[in-house]
Amino acid sequence: MEGLASPAELQELEGFLSAAFATHQLQDPAVVAVEKIGDRPPAWYVRFCGEAKANYSAEFTLGQRSLHFSTYFLPPPEENENEFHRHLLQRNVKLFGMAFVVGLENAIYIEGRLPNRLITEDGELDRVLGSIYSYTESFFPTAAKIGFASRFK
Repeated sequence: MEGLASPAELQELEGFLSAAFATHQLQDPAVVAVEKIGDRPPAWYVRFCGEAKANYSAEFTLGQRSLHFSTYFLPPPEENENEFHRHLLQRNVKLFGMAFVVGLENAIYIEGRLPNRLITEDGELDRVLGSIYSYTESFFPTAAKIGFASRFK
């Protein structure tokens, strides 16, 4: 099990994450806004602009062991519930470091955790941001057509 980060280590990670998110906002056209939403624990919203799903946000929360991230994917399906959940469970095998989960009010989220020791300059945060964008853009259209089929007729 990972050890707990000291207050100094958490402060350093918080600074690194704030700077990294700001850089993404400036350099990545898919990242349209970053907002710090909390100090205890440190947390940020990263807003994306996509094509398959026009706008969505990911919430990042820094803990003593890991960086938790979550993005709202879809509300609970209106129809074809078994096929919808089977489809997402089959997609889970393709996801790296995150998974589709059922959350509040049975809505679907993509969630994951990144150990604090991996929050470094070598690109793990880039991979997480890119994966959230890629998975949402890739899997949203089919999932929406299965769970909300009558809306597409």
